[in-house]
Amino acid sequence: MSGGEPRVSVVVSVFNDAARIAEAVHSALDQGEAVGEVLVVDDASTDATPGILSRLAADHPRLRVLTRTVNSGGCGTPRNEGIAAAGERYVMLLDSDDVLPPGAARILLSAAVEHRADVVAGVAVRRELPARADTEWQRELYPPAGCPPVLYAEGIGARPGFLRDTLSAGKLYDRSFLERNGVRFADGDVHYEDFVFTAMVYAARPRLVAIPDAVYTWHVRRAAGRQSISLRRDEIRNWRDRVEAHAETVTVLENSGEKSLAAAAGTKFLDYDLRMYVRELATRSAAYQAEWWHITRDHLRGFAPSVLAAAHHAARWISAAILASEEPVEVARLTELAAGPARLVPPYAADERGRPLLGGGAAAIPLDGLEKLSLGRLPVAVDGAVRIGRRCEIRLRLHELYGRLAAAGPVSVSLELRSRSGAAPVALRHPAPLVNSGDRWTAALKVDVFELVRAGRAAAPMTAWTLWANIRFAGGRTLVTAVRAPGVGSRRSFAYRPPTAFALVQAYATSSGGLALRIAGGLSGVREVAAGRISRLLARLQH
Repeated sequence: MSGGEPRVSVVVSVFNDAARIAEAVHSALDQGEAVGEVLVVDDASTDATPGILSRLAADHPRLRVLTRTVNSGGCGTPRNEGIAAAGERYVMLLDSDDVLPPGAARILLSAAVEHRADVVAGVAVRRELPARADTEWQRELYPPAGCPPVLYAEGIGARPGFLRDTLSAGKLYDRSFLERNGVRFADGDVHYEDFVFTAMVYAARPRLVAIPDAVYTWHVRRAAGRQSISLRRDEIRNWRDRVEAHAETVTVLENSGEKSLAAAAGTKFLDYDLRMYVRELATRSAAYQAEWWHITRDHLRGFAPSVLAAAHHAARWISAAILASEEPVEVARLTELAAGPARLVPPYAADERGRPLLGGGAAAIPLDGLEKLSLGRLPVAVDGAVRIGRRCEIRLRLHELYGRLAAAGPVSVSLELRSRSGAAPVALRHPAPLVNSGDRWTAALKVDVFELVRAGRAAAPMTAWTLWANIRFAGGRTLVTAVRAPGVGSRRSFAYRPPTAFALVQAYATSSGGLALRIAGGLSGVREVAAGRISRLLARLQH
């Protein structure tokens, strides 16, 4: 243990990650004097990882390597052993395929000392590779950039939304706080161990400081041959493990006396976890859907009515539909409801008294609360169709929703294209009038492909854009929603601008049914398309 000023032990867990472990270790060692030691716990790797760690340890006195002889099957055991062996007052956690940004340890440590904090939490950045598109994880929970830290002196009871941050990384912990409260990871082959670990942290009512700074870079590699746990949502075990982790989270909070946080955790599950998986449910096999439905239905039966009532209206309707039927029903429409923003698509059923319904027969459920939603929160459906050429033409169709839209008077619509690759949004300058045709309104807008190529070039040679409709009503009121893609297949063509410019364009549907354009500009973009195809092919062959 170092003397003098408090410092940090960075605990790195690794198993068979020879290609990336050195980068993770160097990012920790490069933190400077704030880091007193870097402990790497090797969970019985069988690749070149042990040799790489030996060479690194020989060159860096602050690096210690703990080698397990039997693989634990999960992340929890090596993390526990690393925390137990740490010699500094504070600990941070780092996975072998992620990195710490420069200065992260110093910033976290400074906040801990200044505020006498048990836990300091900073912003984690999800970086999609290889495009390097960054998204700040749960950014709304943290102070705006440039603002002072926020202290929660008696835990997160005053900010239950913090339950949405289930990452154990991106935080600094006082080891004595963890030891005093028995906070540790589940050992062995356990998935979503972070959920229960962070629940134990929150249940202990830590003196917690939230800072505005980015302190962790979380690498997301969707093209990897074997993806991380959080990305393997096509495996039914993934959902079962997530449900079990949520149930244990609620138990931990209830047993600690944090009843309101336990209820908030239930609502978070409905609004976030449930909707995330339902968004992709229509793409799964019938066998997966059936098993997923039974697991979810059993879990939802244990929810208190007050927890269900506190959820977003779309999550309430989805939950009601699942509870009303023993077998999967209305899966395609539930997928649309789970999107963000929620979309309620035709047909629009009603009971004999005219009250809106979802589904039919014995499994029909009332769309309670729809009539009370403000115009801007209505789950409207805007269909999009694409014609690709030198300019793209986007044809839109806005569906009536139980008379609410006609009463508001749709006037015009404009498009905004939001990058999925890190580029700034592009708003089309000229709106198009909405033309009424019975129970729908239509419009057509032009998109300059090469404007999107120029806008995305700083982010990547190939960029992807989701389409959003900004609908203007009489009186100036507006509603913004994602355009959906009914029946859109993968279509690719060249769009030329003589004499030299060209782009490769693809219209496609996102996993939640939204309409998107993928555009590769010039030779570099075409090369990236080809490289991506080859990479995916090789990954499938290896798998």
